[in-house]
Amino acid sequence: MRVVLDANQFISGVLVSRGNPAKILDAWRDGRFELLLSEFALVEIRRVLHYPKIRKRHSWSASQIDDFVERLRDSATMVDVRTRVDAVTDDPDDNAYLALAVDGDAHCVVSGDQHLLKLREYQGIRIVTAAAFLRDLARAGEPPPSGM
Repeated sequence: MRVVLDANQFISGVLVSRGNPAKILDAWRDGRFELLLSEFALVEIRRVLHYPKIRKRHSWSASQIDDFVERLRDSATMVDVRTRVDAVTDDPDDNAYLALAVDGDAHCVVSGDQHLLKLREYQGIRIVTAAAFLRDLARAGEPPPSGM
């Protein structure tokens, strides 16, 4: 299963070790699905991890943030995004995740962003919450990530 996570899933996964986004990252590390990323997504993850209020919560140095992002780059499937999407007008940056999903032939996009979630799907690609994705993993016969 090929999956796109929006940046906030990574941030939540870093900040809340027992939350659903953290369980999703654990499932990915365990090889339960293929994570798709783009340069745009990595830049956004890095940028948000550097926000002062976020840094205060995770206490990582700039080099630790860079190491985390580089590990993502090395471990995920990087997609060269060429498609232009204009489906989300209220927050145009969200279109980058839809374009990543299209060009990466994703099965779904996992997000907590209401701009994306209200679409429910885009070009046959489901847009789901972290909780719904974990249920999908369980239904697919995969054991849920530890702690669930």
